[in-house]
Amino acid sequence: MDLNRLKKMDLLLVIAAIFLCLFGLVMVYSASFPIASVDFHDSRYFYTKQLHSLGIGFVLMVITAVFPYRAYGKLSPILVVISIILLIMVLIPGVGVERNHSQRWLQIGPMLVQPTEAIKLVMIIYFANVYAKKQAYIAHFWKGVMPPLLILAVVFFLILKQPDLGTATAILLPCGFILLCSGARIIHLILLGSIAVSGIGFLAISAPYRMNRILSFRNPFADPYGDGYQLIGSYHAIASGGTWGQGLGHSIQKFGYLPEAHTDFIMAVILEELGIFGLLLVIFSYLFIMYRGVRIALQAKDPFAKLLAIGLTFQIMVQVIFNLAAVSGLMPITGVPLPFVSYGGSSLIFMLISLGILTNLSWKNTHKIPRVNLNNGGYDHGTKHDA
Repeated sequence: MDLNRLKKMDLLLVIAAIFLCLFGLVMVYSASFPIASVDFHDSRYFYTKQLHSLGIGFVLMVITAVFPYRAYGKLSPILVVISIILLIMVLIPGVGVERNHSQRWLQIGPMLVQPTEAIKLVMIIYFANVYAKKQAYIAHFWKGVMPPLLILAVVFFLILKQPDLGTATAILLPCGFILLCSGARIIHLILLGSIAVSGIGFLAISAPYRMNRILSFRNPFADPYGDGYQLIGSYHAIASGGTWGQGLGHSIQKFGYLPEAHTDFIMAVILEELGIFGLLLVIFSYLFIMYRGVRIALQAKDPFAKLLAIGLTFQIMVQVIFNLAAVSGLMPITGVPLPFVSYGGSSLIFMLISLGILTNLSWKNTHKIPRVNLNNGGYDHGTKHDA
């Protein structure tokens, strides 16, 4: 390995993400020890599992940070096929594991694996690879734009059958952003965007449970012991946190009042215990990751690297927006975890893999720019690297 190039890896990006992971580990323990003590007689049950996932994810992050990134593009068609097979297996009775009326997991030994976390990453790589190759005819709808969208439609449908509209939409949006940045014609983007918005809107109101979520998000107090219960618990946690919070470990809502306190609604516990200070700390970390990711994309040398960096960055940010909006009641509850922070082994591992690939792009993709040579009045070529 070239140590000089390794030094140019975006370590600030890694530090920001690892900070969120460690912060999340502390908050997972704080939010989960009541339910872990009752259900498993071990207050560190969820903390220990999250710590193991963090260790696995960190190792995979290091591997993906040094693995040749172009190989991901070459492997992406195979990865898409494998992912679709896994999504089909999830829907097979007796094979897929059902929890909370959703069939989203596969049991692999002692581990529960959620294939949708892998497909989020796989679709980003696939879209970046395909549209990078289609730059010569990206203006042609059927030849340049449409083929990857057919694969996305299949993936969207399979995830919708779990059912999981939130995750399906969280996959759709970053892929759409890659298409936007690939140079597709505005008229094509408007057409596809209109179809997507109309389709998602129809799906949101076509199923009774989704319609109930929409109604409860608009007025959770209309059904305080039913569909509005979780959001009301989140409101109580946020309101009692104030500016500085009740103190780490002193949340009341996690004692059976707030369902999924250590997973999808961990931000409500953070706000209750650490107040607005905790919220700003988390948001600043995500904004910094977005800044570094966009910077990597702008400095990338080839279209695949640019589109991949953009896709990975906005995949993280879309999930952040979905989670925070759901916790605060700005949009219906989607079940999308908070990246790097929420409890969930599959989510944490694949987020760290995404971080590894993004870090890979930061030191293997740099622009060569002209540099003035004052000795002969001409130019030679130096290299500007991303710090």
